[in-house]
Amino acid sequence: MDVLDKVFKAYDIRGLYGKQIDEDLAWKIGHAAAQFLRSVLRGYDRGQATTNRVVVGRDIRPHSSPLTDAMIEGISASGVGCVDIGVCDTPMVYFAINHLGTCGGIQVTASHNPIEYNGFKISGFRARPIGEDTGLNEIRRIVSTVRRMPIGASMAPAQCLDLWEPYRKHVLKFFRPARRLKVIVDASNGCGGRMFPAVFADADIEIIPLNFEISGKFSHPPNPLVDANLKQLKAAVKKRKADFGVCFDGDADRCMFVDEKGQTVRCDIITALLTRHFLRESPGSMVVYDLRSSRVVSEQIIAAGGVPRRERVGHAFMKKALADGNAIFGGELSGHFYFRDNYNCDSGAIAFAVAATVFSAQPLPVSQLVAPLNCYTHSGEINFEVEDKQAKMNEIAERFSDAEIDWLDGVTCQYPDWWCNVRPSNTEPLLRLTMEAKTAADLQAKLAEIQSMLGEPVDH
Repeated sequence: MDVLDKVFKAYDIRGLYGKQIDEDLAWKIGHAAAQFLRSVLRGYDRGQATTNRVVVGRDIRPHSSPLTDAMIEGISASGVGCVDIGVCDTPMVYFAINHLGTCGGIQVTASHNPIEYNGFKISGFRARPIGEDTGLNEIRRIVSTVRRMPIGASMAPAQCLDLWEPYRKHVLKFFRPARRLKVIVDASNGCGGRMFPAVFADADIEIIPLNFEISGKFSHPPNPLVDANLKQLKAAVKKRKADFGVCFDGDADRCMFVDEKGQTVRCDIITALLTRHFLRESPGSMVVYDLRSSRVVSEQIIAAGGVPRRERVGHAFMKKALADGNAIFGGELSGHFYFRDNYNCDSGAIAFAVAATVFSAQPLPVSQLVAPLNCYTHSGEINFEVEDKQAKMNEIAERFSDAEIDWLDGVTCQYPDWWCNVRPSNTEPLLRLTMEAKTAADLQAKLAEIQSMLGEPVDH
């Protein structure tokens, strides 16, 4: 397996800096991505885009700056212009693509991975996701054939642009608090530490910052889905008697909420809670949720007069579902939240703005707002190491053949009192199990039955 096979993933490019990701590869990726994005733009009405330019942003990792410089050089060498918006959260790149009308954008980031990693998230026209089936394979092909060229006179122009003020105005359109809240915000020493002061400094909310320092290292791993990484946030929420807490991942496109008691609020429960807010503004609209989410999500959508759409896991599928159904809102168990009025893109900043708006509109504390939504027992996602993933999924379908079965993403087996989904990892020999039941006892019984088929869970 060569280095390109290792770093090109299903939705992005990611690897260890200095070993798998370096400036030479960054140049080639910039060059290849610019060629691809320009060629795709030719298929659209050119009046829809103002320029053949690519937006470039980067996260706070020490090596993101030299990688970005090399990538911009590669973009410019391809004859495509470049707009460098500096250190920012990944959703700001999505905003910039649409705000400037460019043919696409690239964020230099490894998201929630350790500091030793880096990578590239590529988006197309209107911030459409570029994954392996929508251009990443073609970009990989170009990368494998191109050689880095010296700087020449024919380089396309590159400029630096400060977009924080229009971005701030865009995000704050979603922020309409009914009362002033006190909130602990853990930026995980990532892009949230740059974004939050720029966007919310003058907003009507009391922000108590945690890990806002951009120091080139993480105080804790920047993955809020791992409960251990929320320990500091939970303690601060209780100590400072905050209304709630929020923790962002490394590039601040995902977030996890904690109630006033320091308890984690699962992201599908947040989706269910925010649904009524959006459906009041846009009655009868579609709301999209990923198939790992609790049944309470679809129940809340229907109760609020909306149209539920259950979708595959992953931002490419979620964004397409929002666009196809003109959906108002969408949420994933992983902490990605999507918004029609944000170009169908996900945004940690907007998720925070909307959640604060919804929480402030009620006299009850967050724990009491979400309590009625925790009406089922949910397993979360559990990983199992399995070599022949398809054979094992077939075995599960056979075992539960009397269930309502679908293969939207892996295999899902649904019964009136419980359901399970087993889906394969795109890049590793892993099956990911999610289960839900009406009672904890039912969940444990069914979990034991399925574990007897899948083996012991693994940390991942």
